[in-house]
Amino acid sequence: MIGSHVSELLVGRGDEVVVVDDLSTGRRSNLDALAGHPRLRFVEADVTVRIPVDGPLDAVLNLASPASPPDFSRIPLQILRAGAIGTLNTLELARQHRARYLLASTSEVYGEPAVHPQPESYRGSVSTTGPRACYDESKRFAEAATTTFARSFGVDACIARIFNTYGPRIRPDDGRVVSNFVVQALDGQPITIYGDGRQTRSFCYVEDEAAGLVALLDSGVPGPMNLGNPDESTVEELALHVIELTGSDSTLVRRPLPQDDPTQRRPDITLATEVLGWSPRVPLREGLRRTIEHLRAEVRPRGNPIAGRVRTASASAV
Repeated sequence: MIGSHVSELLVGRGDEVVVVDDLSTGRRSNLDALAGHPRLRFVEADVTVRIPVDGPLDAVLNLASPASPPDFSRIPLQILRAGAIGTLNTLELARQHRARYLLASTSEVYGEPAVHPQPESYRGSVSTTGPRACYDESKRFAEAATTTFARSFGVDACIARIFNTYGPRIRPDDGRVVSNFVVQALDGQPITIYGDGRQTRSFCYVEDEAAGLVALLDSGVPGPMNLGNPDESTVEELALHVIELTGSDSTLVRRPLPQDDPTQRRPDITLATEVLGWSPRVPLREGLRRTIEHLRAEVRPRGNPIAGRVRTASASAV
């Protein structure tokens, strides 16, 4: 989802872009807006195996990792390989081409935060053995690998810590909280809230997130840098927004909070604001309205039933 919006920004400003994706969780249709464009090429490949990209490169952006909570139990080894081997392979590609390197890391490196909001200086509190560890620790390894390549080989590298992101092109069965709530509301199903609903998240609209990533890529600064929306909402507030904006008669049902699911998450974006001049522009309700339109249009016209499409997931939208 995020990578397709980044690709549109880059192509739109005149860059030539090669997209590499194994389509294990991504969708080729996310690039429909760029179909046939002379400055975009798509390569179906697994970055943990080989990156078949020829010719000179000015930049390498590594956004390659499954990131939905259901994937943590469904494909944990693939997630570990993407964060470890995929990062090493993309870093080596950048080293060979003397290219600028951007790692899309995550707020999950902060774990269950003892500091709120979370600045980049906070080192986090992450379980190395819990069900989320495959993702959290793979990204922590990726950050260590990126900074090691910068120190050892002089790779011009930067790290973005992405917070909860949503928007058009999110899959209906993605398993993250926004898509779960919207799909359940559109179908009139009860909206499933895990825990008491008072856990908080900060939701960043995908176009804002993509703009932040491109700004960091262009900046020359190394980071790590938080890129997210500092406006904090409870999960229950999100559910009520979705019910209102969809016009649904869905009710709320509650389930136990999954293990290691963070109770609060909010970025301190002082660094991004001061260095990049970046901050999110799209308010939550407007972003939700656009996301609802996308999911309504994607699911309904094809005659696909929504019921049963939602995977069980925690409140996190990584």
